[in-house]
Amino acid sequence: MLILRFGNLETTFAGEERGYSGYPTFNTPSTLGNALKNIGIDVLSTANNHSIDKGEKGILSTLDALDEIGIDHMGTYRSEEEQNSILVKEVNGIRIAFLSFTYGTNGIPIPSGKDYLVNLIDEELILKQIELAKEQNVDLICASMHWGIEYMQKQNSEQERLANLLFENGVDIILGNHAHVVEPMEKRTITLADGTKKDVFVVYALGNFVSGQVKEHTKSTAILNMQVTKNGQTGKMSIDSVDYVPVYCYDRGAGSKNRYELIDIRSAIQEYESGDHSKINQSLYNTIKKELVNIEGVLGAPIKKEEPVEDNQENENIMQDTPSNNTIEN
Repeated sequence: MLILRFGNLETTFAGEERGYSGYPTFNTPSTLGNALKNIGIDVLSTANNHSIDKGEKGILSTLDALDEIGIDHMGTYRSEEEQNSILVKEVNGIRIAFLSFTYGTNGIPIPSGKDYLVNLIDEELILKQIELAKEQNVDLICASMHWGIEYMQKQNSEQERLANLLFENGVDIILGNHAHVVEPMEKRTITLADGTKKDVFVVYALGNFVSGQVKEHTKSTAILNMQVTKNGQTGKMSIDSVDYVPVYCYDRGAGSKNRYELIDIRSAIQEYESGDHSKINQSLYNTIKKELVNIEGVLGAPIKKEEPVEDNQENENIMQDTPSNNTIEN
């Protein structure tokens, strides 16, 4: 059983000569990309409100760096031809197309005549990209959506409308980001125009993965684990299960050699309550217990398969989404 790992890169690799910077315009050493590769990231979305923080050259150098590192990407492009070349990954015989869109670029204009640089949430573009994905004879279409309202732990009506639009036109999985906090997830079974039914899934936001933000709940995230199955006889896809690992980004302070540590919340709590206090102290224990309650309250219970696996179902695949903002924000 193979795993495909996906994340959102909310920064640029514009190069040291541009000067490394945090908020409001990000430029990060490309060694972050190496670190993401080392933890197993296979695909990164690059369409977000910070995509063009360092201009067109920043986008191009980011894409060049990711290519050199060996991480696939979608959402920002060097040309219209590249924009129209849909990223498709095949895992265990399952072909998955990846799309990515952002609500905007923080008011930084995209150069005239170069709209292809960043995929914006434009319904005409979305429908065009979905059709291009379908032409690739894929089993699943996965869309990364940079949308919603920052720090809100509930999706808004526009997110719901867009989710419906995506599902009705062929998208199967939506992985949302931008809020910097977690928002709900939902699996549905929808009926298509031809009367057939299919499983679809949306998580509206998965919070920050690595971040220097300090607002409430912005140091929490969830690593989403999804198992999908392709029926060996009919080719029909099903979303069998979705669960998640709550994670806390612990900040040791500006003077620390290794400032940030990603803590598996459930594991750390279990160790502390069993008497092992070597990894976290009482204060951090209290903090992550509170964050666990919040994450589970927002995301809800894991989604389990409703019926037993049939003998003719083959080619299982687990998609793992290492969420949302793989960057350091100050």
